[in-house]
Amino acid sequence: MSIPARRRSTSRTILLDRSLEALPVFRLSDSASDDGAISYEPAEGQRWRVLPSPGDRLPGTFDQDVYVELCHRFNEAGLPSDGMLRFTLHAFLRSMGRRVDGRTYEQLRSALSRLEHTRLESAGAYFDAVSGTVVHGQFTILSFVAVDRRRHTNREQLPLFPALPASEPGEAQIKIAPLVRGNIAAGHTAILASSQYLALSSPVARRLYRLLEVAREEGNVTWRVALGALADQLPLSQRYPSHLQRVLEPAHDMLVGAGVVRDVQIRQHNREWFVDYVLASRQT
Repeated sequence: MSIPARRRSTSRTILLDRSLEALPVFRLSDSASDDGAISYEPAEGQRWRVLPSPGDRLPGTFDQDVYVELCHRFNEAGLPSDGMLRFTLHAFLRSMGRRVDGRTYEQLRSALSRLEHTRLESAGAYFDAVSGTVVHGQFTILSFVAVDRRRHTNREQLPLFPALPASEPGEAQIKIAPLVRGNIAAGHTAILASSQYLALSSPVARRLYRLLEVAREEGNVTWRVALGALADQLPLSQRYPSHLQRVLEPAHDMLVGAGVVRDVQIRQHNREWFVDYVLASRQT
């Protein structure tokens, strides 16, 4: 990332759909057990599932970052009512702070496709702020994706460069799905600072940051959550408290170092483990 781009990133805010942020969507582990659907019950009588497209996998850690960058661009574009965004793959990867090469171009194309085809199923778990009701049904994060592998302005020059690979980057056109863009436009959001998000190198830390901002928007300066419930909400495949602590502790150190939280404690109370977070003041 160039110096000007770094300077711009320090002042960026990212608005995310708060209803979606409170629910697990992106896989944070490479365990083989994560290949099936994600199932989550946030409260009694509520159910949430993430269903991969046939022949594809669940959205993962790279997809998480793509989703956050899409929401940032939606905000910077002025929350277009039709949800349409246009960008070059090169500029998108640079904005994410990712290496720009053939591998990441392909990762980005695959991530956009997964966000279009992965089905999110809510049985009273997802709140639609526009209608003021909970959703019973399926939806996706993106409702349309088209990727032109070559920029239109350069097509006539391509025969001059026979060595140019077929995966040469191009332009993308995507549409944020109505439920997601509706919640953001209605102000039912969680707010990230891009400088803090990019400072967190761990996908688990980035996911925790997103969850903590949901707690902040709900009026909390401290957040206590049962360790097992947190594992389900992130989600993590580990189940033993000792294993979960080993996964969470490096992420907690990053959150403290980035100024997201002031303190984190994992404690046992009446044979159950809890995590206590003390939120730091939001960066401006």
